Amino acid sequence: MTACVSDPPTKPEDVPDLDVLPLIPLPVSIDGGDEVYYYDSYEGEVLPSLNPTIGDAQRYLSDRWPELALPLQFAISETLQGEAYRIEFKNEEIELEAGTREGMLNAAKTLGQVLHFSGGDAGEVFISSGTITDEPRFDYRGYMLDVARHFFDVEEVKAVIDRIAPYKINHLHLHLSDDQGWRIEIKSWPKLTEIGGQSEVDGTPGGFYTQDDYSEIVNYAQSRGITIVPEIDMPGHTNAALSAYPILNADGVAREPYTGTNVGFSTLDTDQDSVYTFIDDVVREIGALTPGPYFHLGGDESDATEHEDFVNFVNRAQQIVQENGKIPIGWDEVATSELAEETVVQLWAHPDYALRAREAGNAVIMSPATRTYLDMQYDSTSRIGLHWAAYIEVDSAYQWDPATVAEGLTDGDILGVESPLWGETIRNLEDIDYLTFPRLLAHAEIGWTPQEKRDYPDFLRRLAAHQDWLREQGIGTYETRALADQDNVQ
Repeated sequence: MTACVSDPPTKPEDVPDLDVLPLIPLPVSIDGGDEVYYYDSYEGEVLPSLNPTIGDAQRYLSDRWPELALPLQFAISETLQGEAYRIEFKNEEIELEAGTREGMLNAAKTLGQVLHFSGGDAGEVFISSGTITDEPRFDYRGYMLDVARHFFDVEEVKAVIDRIAPYKINHLHLHLSDDQGWRIEIKSWPKLTEIGGQSEVDGTPGGFYTQDDYSEIVNYAQSRGITIVPEIDMPGHTNAALSAYPILNADGVAREPYTGTNVGFSTLDTDQDSVYTFIDDVVREIGALTPGPYFHLGGDESDATEHEDFVNFVNRAQQIVQENGKIPIGWDEVATSELAEETVVQLWAHPDYALRAREAGNAVIMSPATRTYLDMQYDSTSRIGLHWAAYIEVDSAYQWDPATVAEGLTDGDILGVESPLWGETIRNLEDIDYLTFPRLLAHAEIGWTPQEKRDYPDFLRRLAAHQDWLREQGIGTYETRALADQDNVQ
């Protein structure tokens, strides 16, 4: 590569200090300096390093800013572990340092925000000196997309991945089956998609992912630092499977395809050995395509399953997941069973079940419906969404602490935070954007930033800048009243 040798332009008068840039999530530490440095793009092609710790971060930056090739230095650290990273801006050089691929990708994502909010999208930029040192509060920061009630194709899921990755969301939970549809090819049970994949809410055409499609999503997500978490909901939420294979029903009669939105009416026959053969085949095929450690077995709203049968089923399902080399995750009702070692309980409605998980030594993912469910309306005027749990505006999405949801939990009991987007009212990417943004940014900061550093007024200051940036990227973020209220106060 050959550096440009032209003289730098005149330094603007309003180059923002590093520690006032509107970064989301807010880093642990930003130490601003007194200098301002000019960075200009190189001429020539940037060849990513063969070392994946560095190369994947370089590719991420190149994909996001293909015309921007700044003088970056990458250093592999022996002291920065996990997702931790450091970025230093000094002497007209930018150094990104991390000990892992994940940490370096996080550094690249933060750098991207620094570049944009310093005015660097045009290929040259003045940036104030200083150092960002950062690591996450929680290891798991998730987003759930329900593709069962309404199907979203591979390119739409990739677009979602590109939207959530810059905010350091590192898990994408795909809700792949429900009463309304079965969305992934299982070669040993082909009717699951031949029949169960052809329906969705409102009776519009459904769809499904071939195993190659699913692998394409997995690999795309991985390139952006995101782990796919597949979910096959059971023993309830199973009408699509029951319509495809009568053998899974207690009476041996195929169910009619379902296109409504009620819950709690379906169940697998928990006494039948062939049901567990089915589960083993499904977990084995999906697990083989999923490099991440987790497999979500659902377990929620199984109202049609007798409690004793539900407990016995969850115990066997956990064992099957573990025998296939995965860590089970289940919605919080699974805590009424005998939790297997390592099974993760995802709280959505029952804080007491999260406490049961803690008492058993199992980790919890926090997804309280009243705070994190992105399918909830902002208020009564929202054009789509539900409100059975709550109306959730940005203030409600931001102003809570995962460690206080269930009295007695601490950060050490919590694996992380996840934001579920259920699919009853979403039809397209525009709908996904409307319900996801800007609330996901609030959840991203909760999952990343230490509780003592979080400040709601400052978050709103930073959020206002991101609202503009999201719209510049063609992302249809909701015009939250939280920012309008702030403007009125000011």
